[in-house]
Amino acid sequence: MAQGFLSIILHAHLPYVRHPEHKYSLEEKWFYEALTECYIPILMHLEKLRDDGVDFRLTFSLSPTLMAMLEDPLLRERYSHHLERLQHLARLEEERTAGDESFAPLARMYREHFDAAGAYFHRYGGRLIGAFRKLAEENYLEIITTASTHGYLPLLAVQPESVYAQVANAVRYYTSLFGEPPRGLWLPECAYYPELDQILGELGLQYFITATHGVLYAVPRPKYGVYSPILTPAGVAAFGRDTETSKQVWSAQEGYPGDYDYREFYRDIAYDLPLDYVGPHLHPPGMRTDSGIKYYRITCEGLEYKEPYRPDRALEKAALHAGNFMFNREQQVKYLASLMGRPPIIVSPYDAELFGHWWFEGPQWLDYLCRKIAYDQTTLKLITPGEYLDLGYPLQVASPNPSSWGDKGHNEVWLNGTNDWIYRHLHQAAEDMVALATEHPEADGLLKRALTQAARELMLAQSSDWPFIMNSGTMVEYARHRLNGHLVNFRALLRMIREDRIDEAWLQQLEEYNNIFPHLDYRLFQSLETTLPQEAALV
Repeated sequence: MAQGFLSIILHAHLPYVRHPEHKYSLEEKWFYEALTECYIPILMHLEKLRDDGVDFRLTFSLSPTLMAMLEDPLLRERYSHHLERLQHLARLEEERTAGDESFAPLARMYREHFDAAGAYFHRYGGRLIGAFRKLAEENYLEIITTASTHGYLPLLAVQPESVYAQVANAVRYYTSLFGEPPRGLWLPECAYYPELDQILGELGLQYFITATHGVLYAVPRPKYGVYSPILTPAGVAAFGRDTETSKQVWSAQEGYPGDYDYREFYRDIAYDLPLDYVGPHLHPPGMRTDSGIKYYRITCEGLEYKEPYRPDRALEKAALHAGNFMFNREQQVKYLASLMGRPPIIVSPYDAELFGHWWFEGPQWLDYLCRKIAYDQTTLKLITPGEYLDLGYPLQVASPNPSSWGDKGHNEVWLNGTNDWIYRHLHQAAEDMVALATEHPEADGLLKRALTQAARELMLAQSSDWPFIMNSGTMVEYARHRLNGHLVNFRALLRMIREDRIDEAWLQQLEEYNNIFPHLDYRLFQSLETTLPQEAALV
């Protein structure tokens, strides 16, 4: 029997970047890249593991914004065209590099990579939620979700109705896609604040994922640290991130992805080859943006000179690193089990986009790791948080510490001189939305549509991605434009509703552009002192 457990949790999230008003959107490309380089390769590896009879368990957190984009017909059609352009470019590259012993095999690799992504995408009719759901139904994945638009909950809690609506709508939307409610929630940015567990418990969630110090510094201090979940006063289990596994994968200095044999992310043919050759196949056409075709390995930190990528060496290194990761977890489990008197759980949460996008070999590393854990040792076993709770070990009751996994561990990334101006506007809009929802408990027709769209615009403005981007200093104007645009839309709707003069043509255009969550119930923003009608009950 295993002495302990490893729980790998991949958090898949992108901001809502659907832009039907533009034929080509740089921001939509974030979604297309994630499909081609991350989500589809991971799904393909997981299905191969299943088909090979490998016993594995992983947890996938799918954000509602990402799920909405995966389901959107416009984005699915646009992605198909985007992939066709890349496939054509890869075929041109096969012709251009023919006979070159260093680059011809790489051009063929990318052509096969794009072809495989296209075949997989079309096998599911472009609806990858079906692939995730199938793996969940077969008990290989435990799928959880996060707040509706990944709102940073501690800074929205001035109006607790905002937190309730963000989580309640996420539970509803997940249930509509997967046929049952999620057991767990990835807290956006792993950020916890006191009494958040009461809302989570009321909505039927059994556990959440938070930062290391959220559990480690709970009150009273947990006897087992982060190697056993704690039970909050509201009866919701809290799992804390293990720092050792995080460092081995995430660290720029010590993490595996920085190995010199792995593919170099920052060297792309879009910048090396003539624009009149590559330009027609890029996104947008004629503009130098990454194609995803990258021919060099990291080679050495800081050097402009890069050696050609060697897939065989990279895969050997991925297997070596998977073995090293497994060995370290074995030793960790043996040590912890000797102290705890019960099997420990090592919780290893990562952004899913690391695997395949930033770290090209990441999906293959994950494949190797699952196989090695299944066949090469007996010390530890892969498990999901829900399965660990089902084992029935008694959990210590403790109140988690306020925390996030951002720099310095609290709110500073999302609340500083670059972005603090946004919150007075978000809080005022939330206060107005609570008033609207409470004043109109049974709206129908045009008024109901306007109230629903107001709730959508507010939720989209509340995304944690906008303050994060402002803090990072990249794409700042886009983040400002999105936040301001949603708030302006909200205020226009607010005025129309209060003055009883709703512009239906403009509302319809807004509904077509920002169409996330088609069955959103604006009444989720009602004052928490107001009881929802029975038909609006969530669970």
